[in-house]
Amino acid sequence: MQSSKATSGLAPVSGAEPYADLKLFIAGEWVAKGSRKSQPVVSPATGEVIGELPHASTEDLDRALEAARDNFPKWRALAPHERGRILRKAADLLRERTERIARIATIEEGKTLAEARWEVGLSAEIFEWYAEEGRRAYGRVLPQRASGVRMTVVKEPVGPVAGFAPWNFPIGNPARKIGAALGAGCTCIVKPAEETPGSALEVARALEDAGLPKGVLSVVFGVPAFVSTHLISSPVIRAISFTGSVPVGKQLMKLAAEGMKRTTMELGGHGPVLVFDDVDVDQVLDLSVAAKYRNAGQVCVSPTRYYVHERIYDRFVEGFAARAKAWRVGDGLVEGTQMGPMANPRRTAAMDMFIADARSHGGKVHAGGTPAKVEGRPNGFYYSPTVLSDVPNSARIMNEEPFGPVAIINPFSDFDSAIREANRLPYGLAAYAFTRSAKTVNLLGEQLEAGMIGINSYQISVPESPFGGVKESGHGSEEGIEGLEACLVTKFITES
Repeated sequence: MQSSKATSGLAPVSGAEPYADLKLFIAGEWVAKGSRKSQPVVSPATGEVIGELPHASTEDLDRALEAARDNFPKWRALAPHERGRILRKAADLLRERTERIARIATIEEGKTLAEARWEVGLSAEIFEWYAEEGRRAYGRVLPQRASGVRMTVVKEPVGPVAGFAPWNFPIGNPARKIGAALGAGCTCIVKPAEETPGSALEVARALEDAGLPKGVLSVVFGVPAFVSTHLISSPVIRAISFTGSVPVGKQLMKLAAEGMKRTTMELGGHGPVLVFDDVDVDQVLDLSVAAKYRNAGQVCVSPTRYYVHERIYDRFVEGFAARAKAWRVGDGLVEGTQMGPMANPRRTAAMDMFIADARSHGGKVHAGGTPAKVEGRPNGFYYSPTVLSDVPNSARIMNEEPFGPVAIINPFSDFDSAIREANRLPYGLAAYAFTRSAKTVNLLGEQLEAGMIGINSYQISVPESPFGGVKESGHGSEEGIEGLEACLVTKFITES
């Protein structure tokens, strides 16, 4: 076992831009590659290898499990306000290190610096939320049924938690899973995405520097199927939190069922947007374009299927296309860039496939539809902001989450038909609508099948609100009081 104490967290790569010093974080130690298997980390902006990420061995995973098991009683016993103090200090450190962490996230994931800075701030807020909410894991005393008999309900930490986070929000996704577990009094092992390891390691570094006891948190990487199977199969792990695709989520749930382990599943979506004819069209367009092309559309709650009332349909399509063509695509490190590259070449290939299939079914391309060329970055994974219209439901993109910078716009004539289309798919993560009618707003809240609904807004996530879906988009919620509840068990005690 090779280990080393972390220093600056940055290592030089080709060119002038530094990147993260990639290690495992196991039982409070920073573990270097040594003789372990590893994989390259690639910059989506340039296509160049920028780092080498060590994979956790079976022994590494067992050591992380042992640390989570052995340190759970001590962390659980620590007073909630003391756990909260560490989380708040970590939040302060994240904010102090915003520029460094944001640059790491941009280098490895591709999003713009502005988006990465926002994500650091969100992660700090998440830690602060759980720091406070952990002090409110209240139980209750039930009314007496007999003299001298007391009945109480208490909330207790579920035990060690395994978290699995994707690459699209490389700071925020790990922070959600770690914050909930630590705030509830649980130890945690998190496996972030191998494409974006540096960001998650900075979150762990902030917690370590804030005084988190050794062994309470471990961060591991490796072949996802191997790591997830090993961790979930262990009797040490008592809860699983996963963000990712529907098929992988279902597979992890099957593994968890063998040990009757609770699961929080934040899975895929295919966000519908209903735009009624009483809106300010230009205002909705400005909001919609910014929301659609955020992080190159690689957002689980990204608005994708736009259903626009036929009376404003042509104007909406034309306005969306004009704005998409003017959206500035480039290296996320360059200030002024509005959309960076996609995270990996799999995503650009998927965009080509979806758009070719939509064309073959009669869909029209009004903007984009091809990879984007960025001066000085010929090997980056850039794609043009794309607008499709008149795409039939037989096209794959109308049924499968594209997870990219493509907006699909189709017309509707009446409320009922719009609701049918919005609810047609088996997914129900996020949905959006724009209208000035109070009656329509009420009906939308009742009839849209989604875990999160934004009406006249795309802002559907803050640390104090539950984040999760319905139907095949998963179950359970992160953030909010529900996020803490996922890491707690309920115990009923009778005393006489």
